[in-house]
Amino acid sequence: MSAAELDPLDRRILAELQRDADQSLDEIARKVNSSKTPVWNRIRKLRETGVITRQTVLLDAEALGLEACFFVLIRTAEHEPDWQERFLGSVRARPEVLEAHRLAGDIDYILKVRVKNARAYDAFYQGLIRDVRIHNVTALLSMEEIKYTTELPV
Repeated sequence: MSAAELDPLDRRILAELQRDADQSLDEIARKVNSSKTPVWNRIRKLRETGVITRQTVLLDAEALGLEACFFVLIRTAEHEPDWQERFLGSVRARPEVLEAHRLAGDIDYILKVRVKNARAYDAFYQGLIRDVRIHNVTALLSMEEIKYTTELPV
């Protein structure tokens, strides 16, 4: 299903699910001005077509003691498939990495890493550089989270 195939009702349903997927079908139907059965059928179709990939819960990182958020900028001098496979495997295996992106420009990769403190970040960093050779790493500590959302603009 492409974005062009989503009608306004689909988009309202998706917005409601993003706000709170724990809502009942009755609540969602009321909020999107529809009835329960059409809403259920649309949600089922959105799942089948891969628009909805999964449902989960959001946790408060600080409440769990994960108070430090680092953005890690990585430059590499190596671009061979073997190096990239080892690097991606290492990143994907580390639960501290919340996001990882390959970039265009001077920086090759950026990671969003959530840990308890600077000592925990150093342990993460030491493990990463044991796994793969990295040309340059810059870690930026987030001083304040100004906006955080998982809601996509539908």
